[in-house]
Amino acid sequence: MQTYEYKVVPAPRRGKAGKGIRGSEAKFANALSVLMNELGAAGWDYVRADTLPVEERRGIFSHGVVQHSMLVFRRPKQTPAPVTNPLLARPKRQDMPQDPPKMTQAAETDAPSPTR
Repeated sequence: MQTYEYKVVPAPRRGKAGKGIRGSEAKFANALSVLMNELGAAGWDYVRADTLPVEERRGIFSHGVVQHSMLVFRRPKQTPAPVTNPLLARPKRQDMPQDPPKMTQAAETDAPSPTR
């Protein structure tokens, strides 16, 4: 099963000027595309944008709720090779030494008797 790691970044609040880009909507779209292209080059895939409420302090005694727009990206998780201690690892059945063959009764009678 494929697992993913996620990255959540705040959406840009201001547009980014560029050559031939005019108007606030185009500048904002440019800021988004620059951010998405940077993360895409690092292997992150865009998933969605979310707006979430966050409680923040306003002064010493008061709190207020504000909305933050977040962009969600994901990429396949790099699964590291399992680290095993060779001293603790159990040998596999095929790697275990075989017992020496047992002599049968017929083989014992056919064997020459030791001489003195």
